[in-house]
Amino acid sequence: MEVEVDSTPGLHSLSIVGLPDKSVQESKDRIESAIKNSGFIAPKKKNNRVIVNLAPADIKKEGPSYDLPIALGYLLATKQICLDNTKRLFLGELSLNGSLRKVSGILPVALMALDSGFEEFLIPIDNTVEASAVKGLRIIGISNLAELVKYLNKEITIEPTKHLDYDHCALNASESNELHEFDLYHIKGQENAKRALIIAASGGHNILMHGPPGSGKSLLAQGLSSILPNMSRDEALEVTKIYSICGLIKDLPIIKERPFRNPHHSTSAVAVVGGGTWPRPGEISLAHRGVLFLDELPEFSRDVIEALRQPMESGDVVVSRASSSVKFPARFMLVAAMNPCPCGNYGDDVKDCICSAAAIYKYQRKISGPMLDRIDIQISVPRETYSRLSGEPTGRKSSEIRTIVAKTREVQAQRFTGTKVHANSEMGPRDIKKYCELTPDAEELVKSAVVSHNLSGRGYHKILKIARTIADLSESKLIMPNHVAEAVAYRIKPETP
Repeated sequence: MEVEVDSTPGLHSLSIVGLPDKSVQESKDRIESAIKNSGFIAPKKKNNRVIVNLAPADIKKEGPSYDLPIALGYLLATKQICLDNTKRLFLGELSLNGSLRKVSGILPVALMALDSGFEEFLIPIDNTVEASAVKGLRIIGISNLAELVKYLNKEITIEPTKHLDYDHCALNASESNELHEFDLYHIKGQENAKRALIIAASGGHNILMHGPPGSGKSLLAQGLSSILPNMSRDEALEVTKIYSICGLIKDLPIIKERPFRNPHHSTSAVAVVGGGTWPRPGEISLAHRGVLFLDELPEFSRDVIEALRQPMESGDVVVSRASSSVKFPARFMLVAAMNPCPCGNYGDDVKDCICSAAAIYKYQRKISGPMLDRIDIQISVPRETYSRLSGEPTGRKSSEIRTIVAKTREVQAQRFTGTKVHANSEMGPRDIKKYCELTPDAEELVKSAVVSHNLSGRGYHKILKIARTIADLSESKLIMPNHVAEAVAYRIKPETP
């Protein structure tokens, strides 16, 4: 984007063209006051006709980030300042007194500036921490318009912001994980479900937990985030760019922990997938490289559930409008929980189900077959006994499990070096053929499972992906029969009476 300003003698007017939104149109008054209060001659005093063009003219512009470049462009056009703006990029919102306010979307703009050959990025001082994640670009934090002009005229010196040491920040994030609120060690019982969560976290697989109310499904899902490894630098930048666009970056310059999004079941399809008049990322994009947890899955509207099908396969979502379309990344782990029936007791050994067969069928049919086919791991979470609930915790702590998961992810990172694949769940048919090497007995077992359970092609590939992850956890290069057997067990769906 470029800002062009032309000033000619005539009856005073200040017009902005180039498809500006309301916030850009309103910048005229902010800029007038900021220029006047910074000690320069405002457009009204100059009595000139000023035209501001936001190029390219066929792309809609939104937000107050154009305030600073428009003000500088006006000062240049009216020859109130003289500066060299070669390889310099300006961005920021102006207040009425000329000071600069923090704006959203700094990180993706900084990355774009680096790729475009800019050498210096001049932004509000409150945005410098976020921009410091980009190396190779001089980040200059500015407090107000007058200070910026003095810096450009070399009347004062401003030291560039130090760049972020990502490895040090990642270490701090790892240490903070030790204090995670939901540690799997403190969840008593449910060892089978914990094992499934370890596999899901290791390979980035989707997982559906079904069982009676109070069996621990939500608690297990929240505990999942405590065993997920920190993101790589590239993954962290992807996630931080999304949060930067949404204005959700706060104290940390870069997001290192994997996101965990837990939208309410009343959330609309637009809020989950993304959209709006000016398309914005939805919950699935905010969960990119992390977890999207849908509790009480059948209570979500069918539009929301079915809208997840395409992003779960492709890893991105395209929001189309009449004038344009926007693609947002959406490579997330879907973690869902549901009761087996409306009363929640169908299949329970202790409590009787009061639902009719038709009610149970209708409830379970809210999740379509194609949607279930896209969920890699489907497990039952039964009600735990009193002896286990009152006994001592068993199993390993989340910190120990996270080390194992991180090691398994590292194996996958080395396997997929040079590709866009980060985890086993993202493998395509070509990758599956290349990396999912089975022993003869394991191949025979896969064949038997596909034939006896009448699995789809997607189901067949899901079994191989899960088996590959289980083999990675076992540090095995080949997929063995026991790996396949466990993977097949995770493809069981809730039964309908």
